[in-house]
Parts: sequence; C-alpha cells; structure tokens
Amino acid sequence: MSGEHDLRKLLSGMRPELNEGRYVFCTVAGSTVPAGTAPVATVLEAEGLTLVLRQEDADAAGLAYDCTAGWITLRIHSALDAVGLTAAFAAELGAHGLSCNVIAGYHHDHLFVDADRAAEAVAVLQGLATRSAQD
Repeated sequence: MSGEHDLRKLLSGMRPELNEGRYVFCTVAGSTVPAGTAPVATVLEAEGLTLVLRQEDADAAGLAYDCTAGWITLRIHSALDAVGLTAAFAAELGAHGLSCNVIAGYHHDHLFVDADRAAEAVAVLQGLATRSAQD
C-alpha cells in the first residue's frame, strides 16, 4: 500500500495526534539497546546508538538526556518520497517558535516537540490542516 504524494491532501488530512507521555532522546555506546528500555525509535550513528524512549524508561535505566518532548503522530499515510510535507509543517511550527525533530516511519511521520508546548503544536498543525483544506 503506497502512501499519499499530493501535498495538499497530505496537509489537509494529516490529523495530528498527541501520544501519551513524555519522550527523550538518549545515546549509548555501541549498538545494543539497554535492558529494560523499549525505544519507539533508534538511529545508529558513528558516535553511538540514539534511542527515543519514554522519559520514565530513560530515568529507570539511568540514561542522560537534555530535554523532554511530546510525540505527535501525523495520522495520514505519507509516501516516503512525498515532497514538501516536512518543509510545510516545520515552517509553520517554526513561525510559532516551536522546534521539532521528525522521524519518518513507513506509514506516518512522527514529530517530537517541546513537551510543555505539545498541545500548542497540535493546535498549530490542526490550523495548517484546516487552511490547506480550504485552498
């Protein structure tokens, strides 16, 4: 099943959903996920393994992190080679002083934003979706 390519459809149908919990980005040496953790994403880099996981898992494992994030899933199935979606929502969030880190899954895009402003980020994305549907 291939994802959506049309930018207008992607934006108007993105349906941002805030997942429960607070999430953090951590790094560990090597390529092994620490016992007792259940990352929602991993990225193997030359410097070590990046883990994105629940804050309480990181705390329990004694892993260091710099900031906490809210996890927003865009519920539209975007094609991995779709053009413009990331740029559009990043520009909109940036215009509101919101940073985001994006991870693309096979079916959806996942945005990690400041945990204390996550509900605001969802509202900004919903506004973008509404305007895109009216264009």
